Amino acid sequence: MTELKPAVWGEDTGLTPSGMKGNALAVCTPGPGEVQQIGMGHLHVTNDGLRLEGESEFLLPLYAKEIRSRVDSSLLLQSTQNVTVSARNSEGEVTGRLKVGPKMVEVQSQQFQINSKDGKPLFTVDEKEVVVGTDKLRVTGPEGALFEHSVETPLVRADPFQDLRLESPTRSLSMDAPRGVHIKAHAGKIEALSQMDVILQSSDGMLVLDTETIRLPKLVQGTWSPSGGPEGLYEICVCPDGKLYLSVAGVDTTCQEHSHVCL
Repeated sequence: MTELKPAVWGEDTGLTPSGMKGNALAVCTPGPGEVQQIGMGHLHVTNDGLRLEGESEFLLPLYAKEIRSRVDSSLLLQSTQNVTVSARNSEGEVTGRLKVGPKMVEVQSQQFQINSKDGKPLFTVDEKEVVVGTDKLRVTGPEGALFEHSVETPLVRADPFQDLRLESPTRSLSMDAPRGVHIKAHAGKIEALSQMDVILQSSDGMLVLDTETIRLPKLVQGTWSPSGGPEGLYEICVCPDGKLYLSVAGVDTTCQEHSHVCL
């Protein structure tokens, strides 16, 4: 059953309840307490508007202020091609449109928004940005999330007992923050892999490696040449404050505790 509530059915709209063009339908107003049940077949005219029992088919456009179903049933809009719902202004221009087709659902509007039951915006889209209002955005696809441009977020983390991977297959990966970038692995290790160079740079400050052991397993070991010294090799030296610097390698260590580099 479907209930229709036209604004005023008695106006000269050129449409009758059957969808055929003709004169307007005159409806008499019932007296107090009287329920009006007139119409044709499954179509009844009541105090609230028009009432249709069963399935209904309209061959011409239907103009109504409100369309609703019974309390105990859902409202079904069905078409062999697509179902289109449009909103127009006083000049007849389309201000919003929802089109449900066989392969795609299309929304034409200045803004598209999905709200929760309490009215909280969950998903908002306009010409400038896309806003996700939930506390957590979860991406469950096996290939992860693909971003063609920059991403701004206060936190990126994986599910418990899952690895977090930030990857750029063909370009570079850059992480910037005005107050620092914090990378933490509470129960595992952190790996930075690159086909070329891995650069850790601080423009105004220092690079601190706070750990018990620093290992360079693939560091090239020098060999003694007939000229009496290593060729093109350097020694990594550590200042008392932890600062690192390079010194030309020799037979013995060339690191100096009181080097001018450490001052």
